[in-house]
Amino acid sequence: MKPERWVFGGLGLFYIIMTPVYWFSAHEVAGTWALGLSGAMALMVFFYVQVVSKKINPRPSDEKDAEVIDGAGPIGFFPPQSIWPFWCALVVAIICLGPIFGWWISLLGIGIGIWAASGWAFEYYRGDYAH
Repeated sequence: MKPERWVFGGLGLFYIIMTPVYWFSAHEVAGTWALGLSGAMALMVFFYVQVVSKKINPRPSDEKDAEVIDGAGPIGFFPPQSIWPFWCALVVAIICLGPIFGWWISLLGIGIGIWAASGWAFEYYRGDYAH
């Protein structure tokens, strides 16, 4: 996880250093906050990766003498097909339409969202792909 640490640590430091530079050059509040919060989030990911990398076995890409073949094998499990991401995206669209057309639409979207998120979380416990 060394590459991830370098990327997020470097981005976090860059954003934190550039935040006061941007403030003094532009005196614009929204961009200053965006840069500062981006730096904070990048540093949070950096520290998370730092902690996790000490608890897991090193990956082949973390070793200097690793070969390409060392990374061979199964990458992970990927579902063959699922309709639940569509329903979750539709729910997000309904929730975002709520402030425009009426707050009751957001409440309806949250209600449907509970169903959609549950369906996506438990899709391997029922139907064709049940364990």
